[in-house]
Amino acid sequence: MAESSYDCIVIGSGPGGYVAAIRAAQLGLKTAVIERDKVGGRCLNYACIPAKAVLRSADLLSEIRDGEEFGLKVAGVEVDYEAIQARRAKVVSTLTSGVAGLFKKNSIELIEGDAALGAEGEVLVAGQTLTAGSVILATGSVPRTIPGVTLGGRVIGTEQAWALAELPARLAVVGAGASGAEIASGFARLGSEVLLLEALERVLPSEDEDISRLVERGLKRQGIDVQTATPVADVKAGESSVGFSYGESLSEVDYLVIAAGRGADIDGLGVAEAGIELDEPGLIKVDGALRSSRSGVYAIGDLVQGPALAHKASDEGIIAAEDIAGRPTHPIAYVDIPRATFCTPNVGSFGLTEAQAREQGYDVVVGKVPYGAVGGGTVYGDRTGLVKVVGESKYGELLGGHIVGSRATELIQELVNVRALEGGFPELARIIHGHPTLSEAVMEAGRAADGWLIHG
Repeated sequence: MAESSYDCIVIGSGPGGYVAAIRAAQLGLKTAVIERDKVGGRCLNYACIPAKAVLRSADLLSEIRDGEEFGLKVAGVEVDYEAIQARRAKVVSTLTSGVAGLFKKNSIELIEGDAALGAEGEVLVAGQTLTAGSVILATGSVPRTIPGVTLGGRVIGTEQAWALAELPARLAVVGAGASGAEIASGFARLGSEVLLLEALERVLPSEDEDISRLVERGLKRQGIDVQTATPVADVKAGESSVGFSYGESLSEVDYLVIAAGRGADIDGLGVAEAGIELDEPGLIKVDGALRSSRSGVYAIGDLVQGPALAHKASDEGIIAAEDIAGRPTHPIAYVDIPRATFCTPNVGSFGLTEAQAREQGYDVVVGKVPYGAVGGGTVYGDRTGLVKVVGESKYGELLGGHIVGSRATELIQELVNVRALEGGFPELARIIHGHPTLSEAVMEAGRAADGWLIHG
């Protein structure tokens, strides 16, 4: 039986919720987490972590197949898809059990069940009424679909795609954002015939145009049929396949994956009953400390404005917990949060794209350097990657960074850190980098923006 009163109750145990709970407990707050499914939420159990586990297998397979370029001949390589899925499950289990262990270490009580806010600010769960000094809503998001299409059977969301029991022979993915590109890239390299469909003009439409162009080339080199500016219609799901039309063509696949984005999971939370104000898109309205319009109720992650990213939710959870504990906090600069897409080629970015910077009236300067311009790109076998720095010419401000290629999701952090420490591209240009490394291309992009590119 749960206690009836807490200093802080967190509803949801994903990367936002569990981090918020741990930080609250560290600050001396009696804390409980309510979870209706599995510890770790959707990210650890169904989305981010399972996706990267399967993609790691695809990445390793690609490296083995490219081994001959490095003087290594490997014969008889086979995909054991059942083993890939077993490893995915093991990775998930390891990480979620780790979160459960952190709850015990920090004396956080885990309560199972569906939670809702009461009219007086209490929390209702599993037939109990709990009271708390503060509540943090961290229930994450649910998949969106496309008009006229319902998820079910052979029409699946991204979470179901990563957990498919058998490797599909034919797969269609609707939506070429980060999740759709990852699924297409992963399954194509594992052996599926993949059709990637995007209603907008380019893949990864929220990324810089130069980056999108290189990603599309990379996806096509993996044998993916990429169709942009192409909506899907006439979806008809059967017991063993799904038929649909796109443009002037018809297709039939084993599974149709809908990767059309996600919406806030607030149904059943009692948000309206608690008098909590929503933003126009159906998100919970909060201030810079993540406080909602209801005193003592906070909201974080996919429930509020900003990019729907796990690391964004975690930082918001820390801010909310610290505000509850009376610590000083600072609002997040959402534009400076790093974005990572783990398809092949990798994409890492932050800040403004070149087009956005120009639209906002900046005197824009751009530095672009291909991986092949530095020794690391040739040594490690990726000359096609690109680092692009978007800056402001007068003061050398770093407005955005965009990287496509090997380890882009890691390399982008350097640009984020320079920005966070109030450096600009002139400072980036003069930071000594190890040789030969891919990170030298980041330095050279700073030099290119500053007008004195050495290698290029």
